[in-house]
Amino acid sequence: MSEEKKENKNVSVFARSEISLESDPLEEIFALNLGDFISEHLISDELVQKISKSNVDKLGSLKNQLKELISIYSIDNTLKILGFSNKEDYIIYNAIAKTIKQMLEIDACHVFLSKENAMGLNTTKNDLLLVGSSLHFNDDIYESEIGYTYNDESYVANAFNNKKTIEITNCHEDNDFKPILLLGEDKVSYYLAVPMYNNMEKVGVIVVENYKEKTLSSEFIDLLNVTARLFATSMSLEKLTEETNKLINQEDVSVIQLQNNRAELTALIGDLSSEQQWFVEDLAKAVDAKSNFKDNYSHAVAELANEISAAIGLNEKTKDLIYYAALLRNIGKITLPEELFNKKEKLSKEDWEQLQNHPNVGVSILMSINFLSEVVPYINYHKEYWNGTGEPEGLKGMSIPFGSRIIAVADAYSAMTSDRTYREAMPAEKAIEIIKSESGIKWDPDIVDVLVELKSK
Repeated sequence: MSEEKKENKNVSVFARSEISLESDPLEEIFALNLGDFISEHLISDELVQKISKSNVDKLGSLKNQLKELISIYSIDNTLKILGFSNKEDYIIYNAIAKTIKQMLEIDACHVFLSKENAMGLNTTKNDLLLVGSSLHFNDDIYESEIGYTYNDESYVANAFNNKKTIEITNCHEDNDFKPILLLGEDKVSYYLAVPMYNNMEKVGVIVVENYKEKTLSSEFIDLLNVTARLFATSMSLEKLTEETNKLINQEDVSVIQLQNNRAELTALIGDLSSEQQWFVEDLAKAVDAKSNFKDNYSHAVAELANEISAAIGLNEKTKDLIYYAALLRNIGKITLPEELFNKKEKLSKEDWEQLQNHPNVGVSILMSINFLSEVVPYINYHKEYWNGTGEPEGLKGMSIPFGSRIIAVADAYSAMTSDRTYREAMPAEKAIEIIKSESGIKWDPDIVDVLVELKSK
């Protein structure tokens, strides 16, 4: 290998651009940033050539770069939660509120958006508008124009203005709590207001409420915070994408305008990438907390799955997908009653059905989060057995997705070597012996061999 190739081996393909960088510092920022923000599997040689090819027409070059960014980070890779033109479109926020209510096992959830982001509902005098609720309304939820002004002495306005999560554990004794009767807040005891914001703008507030005394664990509050930021960043990216598309098609657009949009797009893409990862990590921690797993169990399974994937020599994209799938393999548990996991007595038939069906619940959740859709097959089939006696479809041998087979072995080993409420952790040597005895029955023999080799080092 030549010295030049050695130097370039670990450098982003965009950083090796032939475009002259000296005349435009933003070109260098763009080139360097894209190496971090864009997953390698999305980068084709054709794309590299398109961006690195010298182009005298600065406007044309910038437009091409922006088109590629928009193409790669299309709204299919984010959360489609903006661009509504009428009230009927806002049903998605009711769905979001109901999902959060179910996940956190609280009595009510409401979503407020700033007037600037609540298109089609912005005729009210309020600055923060109720756009979604888990409550059932007999009449049009929007006719009542429920909301707040930025100057209101309310916890929603406070959370929005200061970008600060506010938690009230006993609203009945809090003189500053001003309940909205139409939302039944006179019954509320526990109240949490979580701001939706990112580095570019404040978007709204998510409110969760409980009528009896309740304290959410730190894992669930962290999950709600990152969910709020993920929504906010997705909304900002969607707005900026629409604005950039319009600029690209303008004949009188300036280089400065395009450069500014490019810088903002790359920044938002970076934020979105980080928040997606935090969302997955926090969702896994919340599942573990609900299941009474100790020592960040899901993370341990994901790390072991990643070690196995690396030892096999899988590419980075596949390793990442398997890692995320391992983290979220029990995601369905987030929607099941917490007491189900705390039971000491024998589970009922209904309890078992809920537990056995949880991968399907999890798949439904992931399918609605577009950027995670690729991990769905790995999660859905991680309970299959090599001999075809597993669930949900009785797949056998090589017909089971490879990622599912890796996760199954990592999960089995981690489960045996972790403490449970009903037993202590098993010694690693004994766990390995059990897994070896079930090789070719429950587990892929080749993956078992890799695990044994890893644990013998």
